[in-house]
Amino acid sequence: MYSMTGFGKGEYRENGVELTVEVKTVNNRFLDISVKSPRIFSAYEELIRSLVRERISRGHIDVFVSYTDKRERAKSLYVDMAAATAYVNAARAVKEAFPDLADDATVSAVLRYPDVVKQEEATGADEALLEALRSAVCSAMDALREMRKKEGERLKKDLLSRMKTIAALREKIAARAPSVAEEYRKKLSERIGEYLNGKVDEARILTEAAIFADKCNIDEELTRLSCHIAEFYNICESDTVGRKLDFLVQEFNRECNTICSKSNDVAITAAGLEMKNEIEKVREQIQNLE
Repeated sequence: MYSMTGFGKGEYRENGVELTVEVKTVNNRFLDISVKSPRIFSAYEELIRSLVRERISRGHIDVFVSYTDKRERAKSLYVDMAAATAYVNAARAVKEAFPDLADDATVSAVLRYPDVVKQEEATGADEALLEALRSAVCSAMDALREMRKKEGERLKKDLLSRMKTIAALREKIAARAPSVAEEYRKKLSERIGEYLNGKVDEARILTEAAIFADKCNIDEELTRLSCHIAEFYNICESDTVGRKLDFLVQEFNRECNTICSKSNDVAITAAGLEMKNEIEKVREQIQNLE
């Protein structure tokens, strides 16, 4: 069982290449991958995504890539003309506002402004950089999976504890259910006896009690709850459980709602509401599972 929340970091430092990959994940109904990397790796974002998809099936994943290449390689410079134009226009505006100031704006001066001239690799990412990228991404994903697994085990422990409480409430309701109809029969007999001065039609009482017992019978719901509880334990033994448990908890809610509406008994209703509270807590925790 894996949590959807975690963090992992992978590093590669060999032969003058220093590359770091950080991966952060949070809850999401689907798999959503966001990659932020230097321009040199822009063409390889799909490679990064494929490495992530191999290890994660659900959640929002942010991947951050940074690197330093200390090898001697061909470099090229490019001018950000939009930035240069903005600087020149700003200088002209200042000149118009303060015409008495000396104007020392030159091409060389513009080239020294921040972010006007940038350096990039002339040949893009070579095989050594790609190997570094793969290695760092895999290391980061392994660290992330380990963290998500530890968090998942903690969530599993909490879920199983709550399921134990739900099972105990189910047994409490099952023990109480058979006496509901009998108590209704006795109360009905007493009330009719009071109104008719002790003259009670026992056959009529039994008929009314039978109708009531049929309406408030919750054996079917209790049986399905038992099946759901057993299935919950089975699913928890798998790695990827989020969607399955999410669907199963909806079934828990459906049975619990039916029990509360049919029981017509204060004790059963109280236990049912307590069960609904535990089911809701389980549902909230499941949203954190892959």
